Amino acid sequence: MQELARPRLRRASAFALCALSGLLLAACASQPEPKGMVYKKARSKEYFAESEYGVKASPRVQFMRRGGGRDQLGKPYQVRGKWYYPKEDKKGFTKVGLASWYGDAFHGRLTANGEVYDMTHLTAAHPTMPLPSYARVTNLETGSSVIVRVNDRGPYHEGRIIDVSERAAQMLDYDKVGTARVKVEY
Repeated sequence: MQELARPRLRRASAFALCALSGLLLAACASQPEPKGMVYKKARSKEYFAESEYGVKASPRVQFMRRGGGRDQLGKPYQVRGKWYYPKEDKKGFTKVGLASWYGDAFHGRLTANGEVYDMTHLTAAHPTMPLPSYARVTNLETGSSVIVRVNDRGPYHEGRIIDVSERAAQMLDYDKVGTARVKVEY
């Protein structure tokens, strides 16, 4: 009889040991964090607030495709209280001013003409050029120049004439600075 009780006792003690281990592990996981540890909240990538600009950022798209979109000149539109009048300039467009760039906050979102923005491609946003169109952007400080596909609207910050993709800003040598004085030729 004693021989039959030993295997049951071993199984019961093994089960009790597993249960105790599980309880100890669960207790370790639920301990409060020390007060000296600080966890910063991750910054939201929603820099384009509807309350500030008056229009929503497009939803992120689950797949990436190149090109596409639709030809669009567009009707006059208003952002941040300022009116913009898209037009095709038959004589050509040349303007000197401040350029900025936009990256992961808009990566994977639809552009104004329906393409998917990819920050690794040579693209740009301009408030009035036809979509899509092409522009040569030249950094006046470094002499670097690149041709970009204009497929989006913007920038909407005062004094800026074009927003380029992160890759274009890298090629123009101002991705670390944020803005540069450029010449834009349509």
